[in-house]
Amino acid sequence: MISPRDAEAGVDEVRRSRPYHVLVSIGLISYGVLHLVVAWIALQLVFGKRGDASPEGALSQLGKQPLGGVLLWIMAIGLFTLTLWQAVEATIGRDEPSRDSRLRRRLMSAGRAIVYLALGVLAVGIAIGSASSSGDPEEKFTAQLMAVPFGRVLVAVVGAAVIGIGIAQIIKGVKQKFTEDLDRGAPPAVRRLGTVGYCARGIALTIIGGLFIWAAISYDPEKAGGMDAALSTIRGQPFGTVLLTIMAASIACFGVYCFFWAKMARY
Repeated sequence: MISPRDAEAGVDEVRRSRPYHVLVSIGLISYGVLHLVVAWIALQLVFGKRGDASPEGALSQLGKQPLGGVLLWIMAIGLFTLTLWQAVEATIGRDEPSRDSRLRRRLMSAGRAIVYLALGVLAVGIAIGSASSSGDPEEKFTAQLMAVPFGRVLVAVVGAAVIGIGIAQIIKGVKQKFTEDLDRGAPPAVRRLGTVGYCARGIALTIIGGLFIWAAISYDPEKAGGMDAALSTIRGQPFGTVLLTIMAASIACFGVYCFFWAKMARY
């Protein structure tokens, strides 16, 4: 029978292996490409062209390119590897100076694992043509929640949780806590990319959470929305095209940061 110590030693050996590092790098590069496509679609919104800036829309755009199906499968493999990576981090964790730090990092890793898993499944669904492009998944999700008892409260709670995640992303960017994910000191340029990128993601998530809360208040699932709705909301504000252009550039910064993250990831 394998002891817990032997099992942990085996996991550590996998974490240090070159093939595992390569797969994680592919996943992080895929994550970066996804954000670059979202940024490109956001720029299209600036010029009045219709587009879906959600992850599903970005993956669909990739699937339409030459060898898009192959690219989607490669991205899916990478994203599933990221899921495994973060699941290991959530289970075993890293050596941290305090118990609170260990718990915080494990919860963050668990959240990342869920996000990467969802994106990987989405990439596979689009690659095999099973992902439906009709309707807004956020609206459907909100409508289903509203249909259950205390549904509006649940929608508001989801919105508040998303806002909390968004604020956490902004704080992570401003305080440059993302450098904890890197195995060595990051150059100033990489720090600036990470700061701008995380803040942009946080702002977008905060707007998405606000849309969920507004949907709960107005009792209208159509008020909810994802990244596409958040960017469209920014575009509808005074100087919206300028703000949306800045947001697109900032999301692109996160995409580029992911490429450096792939090279400098802490395992």
